[in-house]
Amino acid sequence: MTTPGEVAEGSCGGGEEVPAWVTLGLLGAWALHHAEEVLAARYWIPARVPELRQRFPQVPERVWREMAGMDTRRFALAVAGVGLVVAAAAAEGRRTGGRPAAYQSVRDGFGLHGLVHLAQAALVRGCTPGVATTPLLGIPDTLAARARLRHAGVPRPTRSGDAALALGLAGAVTAGAHPAARRLAG
Repeated sequence: MTTPGEVAEGSCGGGEEVPAWVTLGLLGAWALHHAEEVLAARYWIPARVPELRQRFPQVPERVWREMAGMDTRRFALAVAGVGLVVAAAAAEGRRTGGRPAAYQSVRDGFGLHGLVHLAQAALVRGCTPGVATTPLLGIPDTLAARARLRHAGVPRPTRSGDAALALGLAGAVTAGAHPAARRLAG
């Protein structure tokens, strides 16, 4: 029980509780989106990397070698590594009613990384892993969750620097997950 002026656990500055779909839903939406990404990558990488290597010679050869050598198991391990970070952020978001900057940055990073998927698809002029669920799940989930957090009085004001930080953190976590996956895969 709270005393007047206190905020109950799991509720926010607006006095309204943030539902589980907002906080834990981050992990669910992320998992569905990345399941599609892993399944698509299995076929996309061998089919498209040789062609893209020819179309984009300015991309360093080590990037193409890394992509060509990416098997489904290693890619799934990298995705799972990122999933640990997302799960921790979702759990902390649930525990605190979505207030932590870390939770909000991970949530925003998930939504913004969807824009990267759309840009990749435009650049390669075709489907890329993750692009199917981005407009159907990733971006709408993020926008709906941010609206619900805003309604509850939770989110920090969004500035362009925050968006850049969220996307940069998402990139750094992803970049760190791939070498770890390579070591785990042997």
